[in-house]
Amino acid sequence: MSGLTVGIDGSAHSSRALEWALNEGAARHAPVTVLTVHSVPMSGWTGNPISLPRDAADLKSERQAAEELTAKALSQLGDAQPPSVTVRAIIGYPAEELIEASRTADLMVVGSRGAVSSQVVHHAHCPVVVVPNGS
Repeated sequence: MSGLTVGIDGSAHSSRALEWALNEGAARHAPVTVLTVHSVPMSGWTGNPISLPRDAADLKSERQAAEELTAKALSQLGDAQPPSVTVRAIIGYPAEELIEASRTADLMVVGSRGAVSSQVVHHAHCPVVVVPNGS
């Protein structure tokens, strides 16, 4: 089993998605991959990401923030934990990277915010759960 992949961006919507994915991973005894994508502009000529020197530092801080958010969410689960949790931080286009990650996931989890979740729902290679923002 490949497990669950959850996309996070630090928003309240993605925090709810993370909590949901970790709970579901614990219930299913499935590994969870937490994926954060540092968004960069696209080259008009090649369509490839344009990565600048500053992006590496931004990626490092986004990975650290994702690790901290994940650790906090895991600490609230108590004894019911997924068998493993991996945090990945990559540079690219969020929707494209999440869709690509869906190729190897059993379930993709995203928050209910905007265009990225809509694109993932329509193009993912596995089932997608869109977690609504709680009130």
